[in-house]
Amino acid sequence: MTDSAFVVVRPGALTTVQDLGRGGHAHLGVPRSGALDQPAHRLANRLVGNAEGAATLETTLTGCAVRLRRAATVAVTGAPCPVTVDGRPAAWGAAVRVPAGALLEAGAAAHGVRSYMAFDGGVEAEPVLGSRATDVLSGLGPAPLVDGAVLRLGTPHGPAPGVDGIPHRGVAPELVLPVVLGPRDDWFTPAGLRTLATGDFRVSAASNRIGLRTEGPSLERARDGELASEGMALGALQVPPDGRPVLFLADHPTTGGYPVVGVVPEAYLAAAAQAVPGTSVRFTPLGRASWGPPAGRNATG
Repeated sequence: MTDSAFVVVRPGALTTVQDLGRGGHAHLGVPRSGALDQPAHRLANRLVGNAEGAATLETTLTGCAVRLRRAATVAVTGAPCPVTVDGRPAAWGAAVRVPAGALLEAGAAAHGVRSYMAFDGGVEAEPVLGSRATDVLSGLGPAPLVDGAVLRLGTPHGPAPGVDGIPHRGVAPELVLPVVLGPRDDWFTPAGLRTLATGDFRVSAASNRIGLRTEGPSLERARDGELASEGMALGALQVPPDGRPVLFLADHPTTGGYPVVGVVPEAYLAAAAQAVPGTSVRFTPLGRASWGPPAGRNATG
């Protein structure tokens, strides 16, 4: 009962191991992956005394439950949810000491989508390309949690810092996303770009770690056909043939042939990752950036 690990009792809808991701491998076809709400991930680690890059558990909507084989300091951040230790209420957004053998549970999100569960010492999954992150698109990293799985915990680095409270973004009735237009905004008519700026979009239930899909009006295209595959950036707002924008998140493909009308700055992606299906989405174009190859010409390399 005293080995440094925990056993999965309830994996929830989708619970994965996440850290800050494996950046720098897009040329190999490997996206960054990592925690979708990085501020919440970093905060959970700080609360238990970890370095910010330590691996946490990222839950989706329904939380998860694990039984600890050693005593641990834990914290749950991100989407607010009920936290219990052996059925007794514990604090969300604070360091909690959990004894060996106890059942720790993060319940369903009260609002938002993804909660983060940190343990002092971090989750010790085997690194792949320098990261312990689960990439659901490529399959790299540890598999999503399943009943009965045993995951190791690292060695705690020291006492957790004391805090009185933590900031929380609260519930936004609307997801407002600035968009730097380009590199393929010229593939859309002026009417299509007006639709982007004024359309009544909503978060689709088909959204996942790969991308936030939208429901709503279609963006009118100025040209037919598709591009040759070109590089896709984190935050790219790609428009598939149905005309409804898809915002690429951490597990996005690194190449694609559908036009990218613009890019949402990374600072806004955490809020997108916490937007529940049905949330209103408003895109606010900021103008066009300089993207290298002129609009309408395929990038090379």
